[in-house]
Amino acid sequence: MSCDEMSRRRPRSPPPVPPLDDDNLLSEILLRLPPDPSSLPRASLVSKRWLGLVSDPGFSRRFRLHHRGNPPLLGFFDPLHFVPTMDPPNRVPDGRFSLCPDGKDWGGIFMPLGSRHGLLLVFHLSRKLLLVSDPFNVDQHRLAVPPEFDMESARFSGAVFRATGDILHFQVVLVTTETDEQQHTRVIARVYSSETGGWGDRISTPLPSKLPTKSRMDFTMGVLVGHSLYWLFNDRSATAEILDGILEFDLERQILAVKPVPVDILKKNIYQFQVMRADGGGLGILFLSNFSAQLWKMETDSDGVASWVLGKTVELDMLLSLNTEDGESLILQGFAEYNNVVFLRTHTNLFTIQLESLQFKKVFKPNFMTHYHPFESVYAAGTGIGGGHDGAELLRNT
Repeated sequence: MSCDEMSRRRPRSPPPVPPLDDDNLLSEILLRLPPDPSSLPRASLVSKRWLGLVSDPGFSRRFRLHHRGNPPLLGFFDPLHFVPTMDPPNRVPDGRFSLCPDGKDWGGIFMPLGSRHGLLLVFHLSRKLLLVSDPFNVDQHRLAVPPEFDMESARFSGAVFRATGDILHFQVVLVTTETDEQQHTRVIARVYSSETGGWGDRISTPLPSKLPTKSRMDFTMGVLVGHSLYWLFNDRSATAEILDGILEFDLERQILAVKPVPVDILKKNIYQFQVMRADGGGLGILFLSNFSAQLWKMETDSDGVASWVLGKTVELDMLLSLNTEDGESLILQGFAEYNNVVFLRTHTNLFTIQLESLQFKKVFKPNFMTHYHPFESVYAAGTGIGGGHDGAELLRNT
């Protein structure tokens, strides 16, 4: 038999399926669309097949997980009212998010403690409850505060997060200080897990001896850097000129530690400081002094010794074209950790500034009594975001 005859008799393999005709491959391509709110609604308009893929709940979960490390800054809470800040077609519809449990107005004093991974952590002062809210789905979890976290006797702060690869469960970390009968002050932490439905054991570390006892500490909003949460803290009654320190909670090892701040940073106002991710990764600090922003970062030498290094200084009055002769001042009002965006207000305006690119945006006339709480999250679905028709509404706003 000739080679030609053998070739004619050999069964031919079917032609390869075009890439976009393979649902699994197409899903992987769509998974890598930018996490902008308009991405999936736009994709859903291509065909019914594409609509079916991006509207699938399983795809939505994968999309949110894939982009968890680079979520867009959708807007901020002021303090519980959501204000969208993105431009059309990515601007979230007004009134989309609700933080009222069961659709009811509880009244009383609410204290937002920060947001992360699509969740907002709020303390209800009069009821002594923590609310973990999923604003997309108006989903509320109510947690009783452990007795050592009593706002009447001590200040505390907290943070909410989801473990890597988990989109169903969440954890909450609370931190505060306490002083024992020997006048030794310690930082304590407790961790709540929605998977177990309870608070874990107390975790503690002593404060450096130079810090005063019987202290009432102020904590800034927690920031996630790597696998640790960080808070700046300061004793309100102290007379020392240097900011007290940085509290670190290692999420993997479940331990607390206290780190120093750059020695050149004076304690004028704790809310002029912000822990952040440094340029290139690692721990950093933003220090706002008059109209200058100093960006510090912690570096480790070949011997493993960590020290602070001043990375760069930004003259904000030049960047924002401020009139410093009219008594204008800058106040740090919020920080978005994933986007490295700082919220700064003057007497007349609220600005957002991206700290690497130095791109800034004027948001609106600020509320002088408010600290703004940025909300970074992936707003994922097809033409029915969150089960509604928000995708279509987004695209109508272009």
